Amino acid sequence: MALARGYAATDASKPLEPFTFERRAPNADDVVISIKFSGICHSDIHQARNEWGNSSFPMVPGHEIAGVVTEVGSGVTKFKVGDRVGVGCFVDSCTACASRDLDIEQYLPGLVGTYNSFEADGTTPTYGGYSDSVVVKEGYVLSIPENLDFAASAPLLCAGITLYSPLRHWNAGPGKKVAVVGMGGLGHMGVKLAHAMGADVTVLSQSLSKKEDGLKLGADHYYATSDAETFKTLAGAFDLILCTVSAELDWNAYASLLKVDGTLVLLGIPEKPVPVHAFSLVPARRSISGSMIGSIKETQEMLDFCGEHGIVSEIEMIRMDQVNEAYERVIKSDVRYRFVIDMATL
Repeated sequence: MALARGYAATDASKPLEPFTFERRAPNADDVVISIKFSGICHSDIHQARNEWGNSSFPMVPGHEIAGVVTEVGSGVTKFKVGDRVGVGCFVDSCTACASRDLDIEQYLPGLVGTYNSFEADGTTPTYGGYSDSVVVKEGYVLSIPENLDFAASAPLLCAGITLYSPLRHWNAGPGKKVAVVGMGGLGHMGVKLAHAMGADVTVLSQSLSKKEDGLKLGADHYYATSDAETFKTLAGAFDLILCTVSAELDWNAYASLLKVDGTLVLLGIPEKPVPVHAFSLVPARRSISGSMIGSIKETQEMLDFCGEHGIVSEIEMIRMDQVNEAYERVIKSDVRYRFVIDMATL
């Protein structure tokens, strides 16, 4: 066991505070990582405040981890001390399940979250990236390309893969028209990635306040959804719409923007059910689907793609003691576009 320091939520109604805890001793297949940067995801806030009803306390959030290897187990072959690595949303999965599929492991039973979860023994809690170190099985550690800004790479481990996975699954690329709903921490990554894949990219945002940013990051078009004319102008325009917001929308209006065989993919999770009239879908064989993160295999593919194209997140760096203020700013959409904690300030 090794003593670790971090910030934790000790109760859903309390702000995060300094927390000291024990990290498990590394096994032969483990990698010990000194955490340098940790991104803040909106799901950290949901879980720290028990807004999804499944929180366990004390909780050390954080699943956008960038760090440096400080120790490797005797059986580790992929990594060595000094390597730049990342850890994303899960740190283990069911390796013995009959249904195991490394291409879609994120959707199968046995997934162990990076935090607010329990290790395979069912009793040892997992603690996340708002801390100075972490111990992770080799198979769940990812290589971060050397040419990418280290701090700005951290959000790729969740925001990046959350957008990359559906773009790849629905074959975004040349000749495809892709719309990204919302120009926030997730949405801006969708713009960058879809553009790099060669798709024609449109941002659909509540207002035009971020239009200049959107076009600079790779969007070909930018429309305000508060303008009713937008839905008339863009009717039947898109092969793929990625909805990154969790707000309640007029889902029938958004479905009307799809071409024949087009798909609207939910990435944000609305609090209430998504009501869609059958006639918004049936006459054009449209679909509404959902997507979560990606497998370890796909996440490494995404990181390599980002390395090839020089893609990282747009970030605002904060100190560890600013995390509670940052949470409030995330809720107000007051960040362009992702907070990253400098763990040297812990």
